[in-house]
This record gives sequence, C-alpha cells and structure tokens, in this order.
Amino acid sequence: MTQKEALDILKTGRNVFLTGAAGSGKTYVLREYINYLQNLNAYIGITASTGIAATGMGGITIHSWSGLGVRDSLSKGDLQEIVEKKHVKDKVKKASVLIIDEISMLHHYRLDLLDRIVKEIKNSVEPFGGMQVVFCGDFFQLPPVRKSFEPEVFFAYHSDTWKNLKLKVCYLSEQHRQSDLKYLEILNAVRDATVSEETLKVLETRFNKKADFEPTKLYSHNKDVNSENEAELSKISGKVFEYEMQERGRHNLVESLKKSCLAPETLRLKVGAKVMFVKNNFEEGFVNGTLGTVEKCVFEEIKVKILSGKIIDVVRETWRIEEDGRSKAEITQYPLRLAWAITVHKSQGMSLDAASIDLSASFEKGMGYVALSRVRSLEGLFLKGLNDMALRVNEEVLGFDKTFRDLSKTNSFHIKTMGEEKLSKMHNEFAIKIRGPSSAPATAGKGKIDTVDETKKMLDDGKILKDIAKERGLKLGTIIDHIEKIKEKDPNYNIYNLQSSITKNKFKEIYNAFHKVGVSEGGGYKLAKVKELLGPKYSYEDLRLVRLFL
Repeated sequence: MTQKEALDILKTGRNVFLTGAAGSGKTYVLREYINYLQNLNAYIGITASTGIAATGMGGITIHSWSGLGVRDSLSKGDLQEIVEKKHVKDKVKKASVLIIDEISMLHHYRLDLLDRIVKEIKNSVEPFGGMQVVFCGDFFQLPPVRKSFEPEVFFAYHSDTWKNLKLKVCYLSEQHRQSDLKYLEILNAVRDATVSEETLKVLETRFNKKADFEPTKLYSHNKDVNSENEAELSKISGKVFEYEMQERGRHNLVESLKKSCLAPETLRLKVGAKVMFVKNNFEEGFVNGTLGTVEKCVFEEIKVKILSGKIIDVVRETWRIEEDGRSKAEITQYPLRLAWAITVHKSQGMSLDAASIDLSASFEKGMGYVALSRVRSLEGLFLKGLNDMALRVNEEVLGFDKTFRDLSKTNSFHIKTMGEEKLSKMHNEFAIKIRGPSSAPATAGKGKIDTVDETKKMLDDGKILKDIAKERGLKLGTIIDHIEKIKEKDPNYNIYNLQSSITKNKFKEIYNAFHKVGVSEGGGYKLAKVKELLGPKYSYEDLRLVRLFL
C-alpha cells in the first residue's frame, strides 16, 4: 500500500492499524495525518507506548494520557479514581481521534484496560468510546518488556479490543530509508525468516571491517553504552563544556519529557567528541540519527561537522507536550547526545549513516532486525558479533504478518477502485464530525471580530505567520486557512511579506514543483501531486503557503 492510499483510508475515519517494514514511512504518514487533523482543530490524543516514541511525535505516553499509569489491572475503585481526575476526564472526553504509536510495545491486557477507561469516561459501549483509533507500529520490532511481577505478556493483537475495533490494515510497501537494494534484500530475509547461506555470507563480509570514520556502536545493554561513551570522552584532551537543559511547565510532565527525550539533561562535550543529532530538522540538513563531530563548543555555541562535510551551527530545540494546541510542558536542549554508543532499544526509530553492531549478547527475538534496519546501506554496517538469537524473529508474528499483508492488499484495492466523488464525500463527512469549534466558519457576533478578520488585521500590521499563530494560540494551518479565504475574497491582497516565513530555496523548489505539475482539470493547483513529487521534506503548510503566490 502507498502512503497516499493509507492517508485516504485514515481520512475516512475508520480505525486503522498502520504498519510496514523499517523505513517504509509509517512515521511520515502519521505526521501528515496529525497535521491534517490539527488543521481541522480536531481534538487528538497523540500517544505512544514508550516515552521516546511519544516525545518524537510531540505527544505523551498512552499510560499518562489515559490515567492508567503503571497499573496492570483495574478494580472498580481504580476506575473510579481515574474517571474523577479532571485533567484525564476532560481530554479523553473531548478526543475524537486517538493515536497510539509503537503498538508492538504495548501489552495486550493493557490495551483492554485502556478500552475500559475510555468507555467509562465517554459513557459508551463502543470500542474506545466510538472515537477513531489509529495504531502504528511493526510487530517485528522489539516486543513489550515484561517485569517479573507482571502477568504473561502477549502482543496487542491478542486483546479483545483489537478484534472489536475492526481495524483496517494499512501495510506500507514502499521503502524510503534504505538506499541499497542488496541490503534491503538482506533485511527482508531476516524479517521473513528466510535467511540463507548466501545472506549469511554477505553479512560475514561486514565482520571486523575497518571504517574511515568511527561509526556509532549499538549494544544490547545500557552498561556497555554508558561505559563506552564516558571512556571515549575522557580520551579527548581539552576542556569539557556542559550545557544544561531548560524546562518550563508542570513538574510531572516535565519529568516525563526528560525521561523520554534522547537529549541528556546535562550535555557534556569537548571539541572532537562524536555526537548524534536526536531530532529532525530537514531545513538545516540533519535528522534523528545523523552523525557528526564537534568542531567548536564554547558558551552557547556549538558547531558540528557531519559526515557529508557540512558544518552545522547547532541551536537549541524544544520538545513539548501540547493539549488543544497549547503547551503544557516543554524542555529545551541542544539536539545532540554522545554517540560512540547507543542501545538497540533506544535506536528504534532512528536512521543511521553507519553503525558498529555487536549482537553477540542478543537476548530478544527481533533485536537483530531492529539493529540492522537502523543502517541505510551495507557499506554503513560494521558487524562485531552475532549469536544464535540475533537473526531470529518471532514465529507467531510471521503468521500474523501474512494475514496483515493480505488484508492490506484488499484495502488497497478497495480504496484505489473507489470513485473520487465517494471518497471525497467520506472524507468530508468525517471532517465535519470531528472538526473543532474554531475551525468551523466563524460568525461575527455582536462586538466580536470575525476570526478571519482578526488574522487580516494582524497581516495588515506586517506580522508574519509564526507570530500570528503564536499570538492567537492557533495552528499554522488554521492561519493559512484564513489567508486562503482572504485571498479568495480579494485576489489582489498583498501578502508578499509572508515570503519571509520560508527560505528562498524552499520557496523556489516548491514554486517550480507547482508549475511542473500544472493546473488540475478542475482548475487550481492540487497539493497531493506536488507533495508526491517533492516527498517528505516539505509539509503541507509549506506547500499551501507557496500556493498562495501562484
């Protein structure tokens, strides 16, 4: 299934399980759908089963969102206690869409507990209270962690709730990470449990290979990672500079962000230190997993040279927890961490230029697949060890995977053969159902300024997009909605000061793409084809902004 087909299914409001191999674009589709929902001002629960994944999506853990916390069972008293928590009750009651990323790490019984909580709060017998539920993840990734005192753990698809949700499976089949087809074949062989002698021979060619640079080491255990990073930093002569994390907001939420953020509370650097970027910034030229070396570090100034030779002036980035478009907690830190070593668990979701991987102590099925699939090409793989467990995958998952693929093929066929008119009608009906109050056409009440007019007034004052959105507490997409309406009424309205909201190169590339695609049959410039042409590096907001100048 393509990314576009998956988005089309999501926009119909059906419950969805979004899956696919590493690098197939699951996170990209999820982000695009979240942007779409935010432009409707829909109430969304953006969550994940782990803190790292939740922070990466700009959300919180599902345990925190639902009030479930660390419980592994729910008594009537527990349920009542959760329902009486105003902050939990309010957000669950309002939510029309719930997203849970990294579903493979969520225990089956906890999914049933979450369903009970939501039903109780929404006073509904429908699965998850009738809201749209979107699961995202890959069951070939690492399974739920089981503590000694917890009940037996199964994957989420064993829960009653999974069956009751009647999920539409969207199995993404395109590959957007690995640039090396031979390596992709190896990864697929590991994933499908079809590792042959030939596959092993190719992997053996990467044993004890010497790199021209020092790749990040992936280990199975934390203790190996910590000792490696500290030892390597101490080998470098020169002054250590420390950069403290800045924080704002509710203490418990701030602490949750800290635990889940890959950037450390105190970042200790020296010139020559090996570092990894832990956030995406396509404009600046780095993504989560980009490697580099510190060229300069002084008070509040860090320069990093990445493998391409480019030197990046690193600035602080912010991780935040938002509710209804407003920040509840945020932390700010340079998006870097020492990168001589990292655990396989923490590498999930990353795309690495190169990695030295020691799987001689693998203790979990799927660990080898996760580690190997972090690397973009065979040339970037440096193997130090493999044990019998390293290339094994869960046999049960293999069986379910075939079912998921078959269901996805059926869903792909249905969405492709559905008429545009019918699909558009379904999209519109769901959009109307979940649209938040401030995204509906505004009515100017007595003594009130129409919301579009308010935006126009700020534009007339020379304010730029980000400032308008911040001052009004609205999403960027909502402000662009307003400007589109202003331009519709007055095509000659001057918006040229808005060009400063986007870099010249960005503007030029998007502008040229619109002209390359051309005007659609119905008139006007369609975003989907331009998005398809340019790929994931530009958001729909970027495209819509440039379209205003056509």
